[in-house]
Amino acid sequence: MPFTDAQIDRYARHLILKEIGGAGQQKLLATRVLVVGAGGLGAPVLLYLAAAGVGTLGIVDFDTVDLSNLQRQIIHDTDNVGLSKTESAAKALARVNPDVKVVLHNEKLDAGNARALISQYDIVADGTDSFATRFIVNEACVLEKKPLVSAAVGQFDGQLATWRGFEKDKPCYQCFMPEAPPPGMVPTCEQAGVLGALTGVMGSLQALEVIKEVLYLGETMAGRLLIYDALSTAFRTVRVPPDPECAVCGRMG
Repeated sequence: MPFTDAQIDRYARHLILKEIGGAGQQKLLATRVLVVGAGGLGAPVLLYLAAAGVGTLGIVDFDTVDLSNLQRQIIHDTDNVGLSKTESAAKALARVNPDVKVVLHNEKLDAGNARALISQYDIVADGTDSFATRFIVNEACVLEKKPLVSAAVGQFDGQLATWRGFEKDKPCYQCFMPEAPPPGMVPTCEQAGVLGALTGVMGSLQALEVIKEVLYLGETMAGRLLIYDALSTAFRTVRVPPDPECAVCGRMG
């Protein structure tokens, strides 16, 4: 389908990149991405994917906007306090890019609905802060053969990885984290606090990795974990090998 004049203007900086061009932009417009969580990480992911012209964005979240969210969840604003996060995010995305179709899943993702939700999309971005949800999303992505780009933040540090556990030589999230830490060992943002701008850094990197996966740009993060220390402004990358005994992807081989 040819671009409209407005689309040529909107995506001009993509169109002149030889690594993207018209074909790449058309692929973005045809892609469906599911974003799990419209919070601190999901906010920049959604905004940047919408701005990039990802054609369909699904948003899974069952929470409402609270005043305490606004220090980091930049897709929401004061006027939307009390509104569901999916509706608040949809309003913001409509202002960013009317090309994008936004699908709202105002529900809790769980073992009962994960595969049905994820099967509708090409790639998943997970920004939740629950180990239980991360495990459910990971297993569903492995079973549905969908790439998973996940990020996590602590008080002043973040992690980012792409998981393709449905491929024999690539790990899934549970190869890296076989089981959840004991209760209380890893405090939540609500318990320990988090530097708001940190979520913007990690969410932006997450959006970039989603775009790279869609367009096969550069080197995939699959099999690698990026660790960011905001206080020392230091990035390091470590290898994560597949675990042949993994309870999720070990049986895929």
